[in-house]
Amino acid sequence: MRYLDTSLVVAALTREARSPEAAEWLAIQPVGSVVISDWVITEFSAALSFKVRTGQLQASERWAALTTFDRFTEEALEVLPVSRRSFITAAAFANRPDVAVRAGDVLHLALAAEHGAEIITLDRRLAASGQLVGVRTSMLDAAL
Repeated sequence: MRYLDTSLVVAALTREARSPEAAEWLAIQPVGSVVISDWVITEFSAALSFKVRTGQLQASERWAALTTFDRFTEEALEVLPVSRRSFITAAAFANRPDVAVRAGDVLHLALAAEHGAEIITLDRRLAASGQLVGVRTSMLDAAL
């Protein structure tokens, strides 16, 4: 099972430097082979709002991306729930000084650890931190 980090989903559904390869990679994944979490849903919406506020995305583009994301989530993805245990595991990861990522990213790591998933990401820091806590992570480049 492959867990999609928010950075990859945002790149696949909006205009970014890595958008073509992210979209191509997602398009060839078999239905049911990739998962996200409830946290990705929250982060995705926040990332799109940030892009609108900073002029990187028009409001109409935001709605188009949200519509595509909702359809993709319904048709092709399993959505993992975030539980109290997920937060406790994330806190344990965050307590490690060598894990140099923010709270949202340790939550991704915790969810992947709980479900035995490999994280596919565009975030080098997240990938490196995953290795430190025993979570399989791959940069998109390696997953292609």
